[in-house]
Amino acid sequence: MNHKPHTPAAGSCTLVGAGPGDPDLLTVKALKAIQHATVLFVDDLVSSEIVAFAAPDARIVYVGKRGGCKSTPQAFIEKLMVMAVSEGERVVRLKGGDPFIFGRGGEEVEHLQAAGIDVTVINGITAGLAAVTSLGVPLTHRQHAHGVVFLTGHAQPGKASTDWAALAATAAQARLTLVIYMGVTGSQHIQDELLRGLPAHTPVAIIQNASLPTQRHAVTTLGTLRATIEHEKLQSPSVIVVGDVLQGLLAAGLDSAAGALRDFG
Repeated sequence: MNHKPHTPAAGSCTLVGAGPGDPDLLTVKALKAIQHATVLFVDDLVSSEIVAFAAPDARIVYVGKRGGCKSTPQAFIEKLMVMAVSEGERVVRLKGGDPFIFGRGGEEVEHLQAAGIDVTVINGITAGLAAVTSLGVPLTHRQHAHGVVFLTGHAQPGKASTDWAALAATAAQARLTLVIYMGVTGSQHIQDELLRGLPAHTPVAIIQNASLPTQRHAVTTLGTLRATIEHEKLQSPSVIVVGDVLQGLLAAGLDSAAGALRDFG
């Protein structure tokens, strides 16, 4: 009797946005994909509560990606994903926030498609949105901000960094909110350059660990951005938000400080 060689069942690959960390902010579609996966490649910024939704027999592979820390090489992650799909696995690439906002999702889709693999992408709530929402502030407002720009404060090695001065001038003219990811390390440079186009009293918020129980934040002005980060000991992962949508929070903070001084006096 002739025996046909075993051919593994066709695998699949889904890039899933895990959101900012709070498991309640997962989409229903993301939850279903996580529960259905046989192997998950998980980034550092994905909370353990979200990973716990995986099936008991699913294989969990941690492939760290965190700014300023030792990371798993991107090419190696992509190789692992292709291998797992070729072996018939239902692969989920689980990423913090949204896969297509500073999550290298575009690179992974291109690589997988080049290998002949169809990819599904499930969006997640990005940290920049969750951060300001946690403060009760919108990213756009008819009176204060007519648009929003998402940026990275961490330039790719060997590549030109953002022209922050030109961006500041555009933000002032077009009334834009700036949402800066991975900007804590370079915050002094970002502050100095933004001050070339925005006034020093422009409101700024720094939000660390957005949506998590460990969330911390500070509201200040552009002129004291770096000093505030140092004084409050804010660290990555943090989002820096710059713009007039924060005026109310800044004013409330100044009023509270003035009241405290009056009471002390």
